[in-house]
Amino acid sequence: AEYMGSFGRRKKMSKGTTCAKAIEKWEEKNQARAADAEVVKLLCQIPPIEKMDNSLNNLTNCRHLSLSTNCIEKMINLPGLRNLEILSLGRNNIKKIQGLEEVGQTLRELWISYNQIEKLDGLQPCVRLTTLFISNNKIKSWDEISKLALLPELNNVLLVNNPFCEGISKDDIKPRIVKRVPQLKTLDGEMITDIVRKRATEDEEAKE
Repeated sequence: AEYMGSFGRRKKMSKGTTCAKAIEKWEEKNQARAADAEVVKLLCQIPPIEKMDNSLNNLTNCRHLSLSTNCIEKMINLPGLRNLEILSLGRNNIKKIQGLEEVGQTLRELWISYNQIEKLDGLQPCVRLTTLFISNNKIKSWDEISKLALLPELNNVLLVNNPFCEGISKDDIKPRIVKRVPQLKTLDGEMITDIVRKRATEDEEAKE
């Protein structure tokens, strides 16, 4: 990419760090082969990672992959990561949840707060997902929250600071979410109490 500098001269903008380069830097720092590691953290790269790419599929032993605090805009399929349990993509520019088909049988936690996500499609393959951190995104519709009920093992969700929460008190929003996603045990960092469950069942306000 280029931009016009002073006096009209064209200047090259710095390119982001590739995933392959980030892996190389990780190996130099840790004095280990990334392909053998169970935890690989490629967060806060300078310059930031802009694209996930196929080099990530070499991390065949990885159980926890972190790519948080970069500038990634798109999730990709990761067929090589057959052991992946935790995927951390917080603080990027991701607009859509996708590419989880190949890791859905093993993925237990998805950390994807501070992105640009509006819809919760794309989670269906994650049949073993227990934890979803998706605060500070762009979720506007309560219909999106209802989609989480389709994830049988989901029990811990972080949803604060999404547009659908605006104008609703903390005490009122919990039963509305639990009504839609009854399998939850923890919501926004707090255990769901019997009082909240009772309100979710009985309170007409919870029906929207």
